[in-house]
Amino acid sequence: MNTENSELLKEFTAEKITQLDAIIARYKGKPGGLIPVLEEAQVCLEYLPVSAQRKIAKELNLPFSRVYGVVTFYSFFTMTPRGRHTIRVCLGTACYVRGGKALAKAIEKEIGVAEGGTTPDRRFTFESVRCLGACGLGPVVVVDDHVHGRMKPAKIKDILTQYS
Repeated sequence: MNTENSELLKEFTAEKITQLDAIIARYKGKPGGLIPVLEEAQVCLEYLPVSAQRKIAKELNLPFSRVYGVVTFYSFFTMTPRGRHTIRVCLGTACYVRGGKALAKAIEKEIGVAEGGTTPDRRFTFESVRCLGACGLGPVVVVDDHVHGRMKPAKIKDILTQYS
């Protein structure tokens, strides 16, 4: 067993590693294959730890620095485990002045995780964003793809119980 796989086995099942191998094999030797490999690998593994990046770099015959650079440059790639559900609270001007900051504090209190964090059970990842484009509904909280407008801190618990 190679070093990359033994590192990965600390975090993932052998089945996940086999799936990663298949993803890499589909793009190996193809120009421009790095980003599609990273996208599919993240769907498969749910995040891109350094161990997976090292394996991808080696298998695609790329410097690790190039793979790491792409992962850290694009915001849709993540190097840490994320929750099954993503909570986004808008802190753009319209939402902020209508109570967006109070919503953020209520979410932090309810799930016990600060902005940017993931709950230990990986149920939720909590993020703040600068604008969701729903200013007329402000303040807005989006859970996955569901928009919850005109939110109040008192509604947070009820909204989050809908997501297991």
